[in-house]
Amino acid sequence: MLKEKICKDLYEEIERLERSIIELEDEIIELKAQLRAKTEEVTSLAIENQNLRYKLERLRRTHERLIEMLKKMNFPIIIINENEDE
Repeated sequence: MLKEKICKDLYEEIERLERSIIELEDEIIELKAQLRAKTEEVTSLAIENQNLRYKLERLRRTHERLIEMLKKMNFPIIIINENEDE
């Protein structure tokens, strides 16, 4: 009788542990999917950042060329830096 009780308790514990393992495996799958989604988002943001840096650099160079061209034409210009406090 005692042997059967111990075996039954062990069997129930094994079943409980198997259910826990299945739950953990499901959670791991979900976490991997979330990680994959975040990785894709980070990659997308990095590409967008790179594109914006490229566009900003192009605008900066165009701005500098326009200023140089106006200076060579002796066109009176006043450059105002809007970022500085007065």
